[in-house]
Amino acid sequence: MAIQRIVVIGASAGGIDALKTLVVSLPHDFQAPLCVVMHTAPDSPGMLHDILARVGTLPAVLAADGVRLRMGHVYVAPPDRHLVIEPGRIRVTRGPRENRFRPAIDPLFRSAAQVFGPAAIGVILTGNLDDGIAGLWALKKLGGIAIVQDPDDAPFPSMPTTALQSVAVDYRVPIADLGRLLSALVETEPARRVPATVPRHVDIEVDISKETNAIDAGVEETGIPSRYTCPECHGVLLQLDEEGRMRFRCHTGHAYSRDTLRAATEEGIEVSLWAAIRALEEGQLLMRKLAANLSDEQSLESDELLERATLLHQQSETLRQFVIRPVEPVEAKS
Repeated sequence: MAIQRIVVIGASAGGIDALKTLVVSLPHDFQAPLCVVMHTAPDSPGMLHDILARVGTLPAVLAADGVRLRMGHVYVAPPDRHLVIEPGRIRVTRGPRENRFRPAIDPLFRSAAQVFGPAAIGVILTGNLDDGIAGLWALKKLGGIAIVQDPDDAPFPSMPTTALQSVAVDYRVPIADLGRLLSALVETEPARRVPATVPRHVDIEVDISKETNAIDAGVEETGIPSRYTCPECHGVLLQLDEEGRMRFRCHTGHAYSRDTLRAATEEGIEVSLWAAIRALEEGQLLMRKLAANLSDEQSLESDELLERATLLHQQSETLRQFVIRPVEPVEAKS
């Protein structure tokens, strides 16, 4: 039977419980394939598909490259692999990380939008930051249906909240009601409309997630050079603007939303500060060691080294206190 619809789901923190609740509520004859990305560590054992298969009636499997899509099956992205949709089948790839993750939600949603257009249904569940928002925006732009878990129902509401702020979401539902909604939607035909033209940048970004060299794929067409560098490879970031929503991608293909770039930058600053503390501490230890090895006749030089060691220690402690104690936000002036 030809596949008329596809459901793509993205989750992060709190996602296992949300996905379990969802699959339990889906009927055994669910009329669409479901593809799931949940943020996992690269060395994760990849057991989510087993968990979902045990609690629900639908077959749930770890997605494998080239497998044909089948209705009523749940395909879970493997650890350290993007899950990408192609006509009639799925791909699993090691394309560049997006929003600091592989698998990432955006590549799945973009590729579903590219292939299925109005027949794609995208669902954002509980999670931190804002991975999946750019993909959900593309899916909605191409006529698909956008759904988010009600933030009031999500243990980690950031992802669904940001989706509501950035995308014209069609449905906002608690997780307990999501299965019933999806079951109804997949049994309706997509809106009959002239197929939307897939934006060039969507094609480019899907190609990048499929392991095409980013420059060869045309990444330089997607945005303008910014002043910022990629936290991962330190290449220049291109700035992309989608209806006022800013995000970034580098020449090697790493992609960042606004929030994930901020988080990665703050993390990088902390790493740099700790490196500076380490250098100061090593310096003062060296000065003390050198001073201890001087003879009594070299007391003047020894005193200078000890004075320098004391200064380095003071600088190290000042910087350490700055790092470990959170800075209070500056109050806005009225």
